[in-house]
Amino acid sequence: MLNYEVPPALLRPLVPAGTELDSWNGTTLASLVGFRFLDTRVMGIPIPGHRDFDEVNLRFYVRRRGEDGAWRRAVVFVRELVPRRAIAWVARWCYNEPYTAVPMRHEVEMAGAEDGQAGRAAYGWRVAGRWHRLEATTRGRPFVPDPASEAAFTAEHYWGYTVQRDGGAKEYRVEHPPWQVWDADGARFDCDVRVVYGAGFAECLGPKPRSAFVARGSAVTVYGGRRLGLG
Repeated sequence: MLNYEVPPALLRPLVPAGTELDSWNGTTLASLVGFRFLDTRVMGIPIPGHRDFDEVNLRFYVRRRGEDGAWRRAVVFVRELVPRRAIAWVARWCYNEPYTAVPMRHEVEMAGAEDGQAGRAAYGWRVAGRWHRLEATTRGRPFVPDPASEAAFTAEHYWGYTVQRDGGAKEYRVEHPPWQVWDADGARFDCDVRVVYGAGFAECLGPKPRSAFVARGSAVTVYGGRRLGLG
């Protein structure tokens, strides 16, 4: 997870109706996240050939008051890359999420990282005739981040919102235990950002992020979405 400070004006046109931009200590963040889906099931059913695959996404953070009055802190995806066309089609059809299918590859070497040895995770994707890449090397042992930290702010979100084709918004809940994370050394982003994410993001997504973490991951459940009633 590579985190960048971005200008709020860049993200405001992407904020789903009924939500507002969220920030960490007054800083508006966007994150590049690379990870592996393992033993994936849709409605509880495994799809042969589509259970284990990579994803790289660019996301930012919003919030909305729930019916109980509590803030629902959430993610919004700018672009999500996966290696299978069927996966991208299902995600667009079910949630209108901005999925695209592209060639992808990964290198995950985490043996010994639990004991403080350096681990490494790298993800690559091919767009417009070249390979793009994000990677990070772990430092120290994994830990549960302080709830007030930037690591917790970017890693611990249990809601998602996505803009719908008619301009409305859909809300869905995500469930997983709190993730342990490693601090990261040597985090690097090698990408033609203008081609992959657009000119606006090319101004703020550089080779060196403001912070970087590697998360252990866990079982994750994504629940069916519902349209927001905005009155």
